[in-house]
Order: sequence, then C-alpha cells, then structure tokens
Amino acid sequence: MGLAVLLVAAGTAAVSLGPVPIAPGDVAGILAAHLGLPADGVTAQDVLVVEQLRLPRVLVAVLAGAALGVAGAVMQALFGNPLAEPGVTGVSSGAAVGAVLAIVSGAAGTLALPAAAFAGALVMVAVIYAIGASGRDRGMATVLLAGIALNALLGAVVSVLVANAPDEQSLRGIVFWLQGDLDARTWEHVRLVAVPVLAGVAATLAFSRDLNVLLLGDDAARTGGVDVTRTRHVLLVLASLLAGAAVSVSGVIGFVGLVAPHVVRLAAGPDHRLLLPASALLGAAFLVLADTAARMSPVQVALQTGVVTAFAGAPVFLLLVLWSRRSAR
Repeated sequence: MGLAVLLVAAGTAAVSLGPVPIAPGDVAGILAAHLGLPADGVTAQDVLVVEQLRLPRVLVAVLAGAALGVAGAVMQALFGNPLAEPGVTGVSSGAAVGAVLAIVSGAAGTLALPAAAFAGALVMVAVIYAIGASGRDRGMATVLLAGIALNALLGAVVSVLVANAPDEQSLRGIVFWLQGDLDARTWEHVRLVAVPVLAGVAATLAFSRDLNVLLLGDDAARTGGVDVTRTRHVLLVLASLLAGAAVSVSGVIGFVGLVAPHVVRLAAGPDHRLLLPASALLGAAFLVLADTAARMSPVQVALQTGVVTAFAGAPVFLLLVLWSRRSAR
C-alpha cells in the first residue's frame, strides 16, 4: 500500500513540476474531465502540457520501471544471485544494437527506434531460449555464461557502429540512447509497450508460487509438482521480454531492475507473491522520480534519466550490500 502511495505521489509530482508549474489540484481536474467531471480554472495550456507532454512521459516511466523491477526480481530468483539484473542475458545489448542500427541508418523516427530496439531484444530472447533449452537442468548456468559472452559481443558491435556513425547528430543520438532517457515520449510509445508490459507482468505474477518453490531447490520443486525446466524457460522468456519492452522505449537504464527487487526483498522477505508486485511498484516509482530529477536539472547541466538512476542507485546498492554483509555476521 505504501509503495502504491509513493508511486501516485511521484507521478503527481512529475506531472505537476516543470517550466510551466501546474498545481496538483489542476492536474487532478484535467484527469477528472475525462470522466465527465467538471474541471474549473484549468487553462488550455495546462491541458496541453499535461495531456501531450508530461503524462505520456510519466506513463512510459511507470511501465518501463515496473517491467525492469519485475524482470530483475525474476532474474535474481532464476540465477540464485541478488546481483543479477535484466541486462545479464544480453537482452538489453540486443535492444541497443537494434536501436543503434536504426539511428545510423537514418530510420530513427517516432516509432522506428523503439520498434528496432524491441526487434533486437526479441532476437536475443530467441537466442537465450535456445541456449537455455539446450542446457536442460543446467540451463541457468549456461545462460549466465552465454549472457556474458553475448554482452561482450554485442557491445563490440555497438562500438563499431558508434565509431562509424555517419554524422555528429547520429553519434549524439546514439550516446543519449545508450545512457537511457525518456525525453519526447509520446502516447505512441505508451501504446507500443503497454500491452507487452502489462501482459508480461500479469503472466509473471501467475508464477509466484512456482518461484517460491524453486527457492527450496530443484528436488523440492519437483516434489511440489513444478516442472522445473519448463518453468525456468518460460520465466526466462517473460523476464527477457519485459526487459526488452522497457529498453525499447527508455534506452539502456541500469540499476532499476537491480535495486528495486533487492530493497523489497530486504524489507519484506523473499515471498514472490509480494516481491513481484512490490518490485513493480518500487521500480516504477524509482524511474519516475529519476526522470523527474533529470528533467528538473539546471539548464546548463544535461542529465539523462539513466545517469540519474546510476547516481542514485549505485550508492544505495553499495550501502545495501555492506548492510547485508554486516547483518550476515
């Protein structure tokens, strides 16, 4: 409940703050007008700013943050490692290659860039599934090692594309995208990722019990009626799709899928019936707040959303690791 309140407060602040400040009451009035309720004292400019500029950006941040939070929680459970995060399998790198290819080819339109990034992520999902399926019960270790190799390979591909960017504008676009940013997000971006993210989160929540049983070990999971191999493969694909959908509209943003599940796990325990929805809410709130901080930075300092998540997430995660080690002693 507290995380839901935090998300609502963060979203309200994000929509209200900006070069044109809009009171939270006016924001509520603009949204209520769509339900047929009166919205007194609201100007046409306020409506335009809220509906066309800020609200789509906030909704993209909510969807991407929730997807990364859930994907991170699943990855950490599958690999048995609290340091695992959505990019560990190479999905984010696949999306990066697709996006960079779109930029250098001059096809980085409103939807061309996220579509290319999602296509790159889907290719990596297929590769990851094939690798995991070939490893049988050792599939997770195989996927982890393959992910390291794929990330290195795709990182090299991106480096080659960056070094051969056709012009300075393309190079700048590549750098901004690789750092992660939510600038100029529109309703088209919301529609592009809403269905895969919401469907992916809902499908993942259906596996909450299976994830809890998997924490007890493979033998206990089989005794409890869980098809371990199939469940791991399905969850791996779901987590990869969620990560790919998020990266396709936000760029490569780190620490959301790493920090959010870790914080929830420390505060509320490992029960995935609570961990998954709480990670979605905290990931969404974290990304909304980070994007608001990036957008409200001083004019002479250009900050991308991914830079802010790194500035905020890295110290927090370091403190959590040190605190966990001290508690273990």
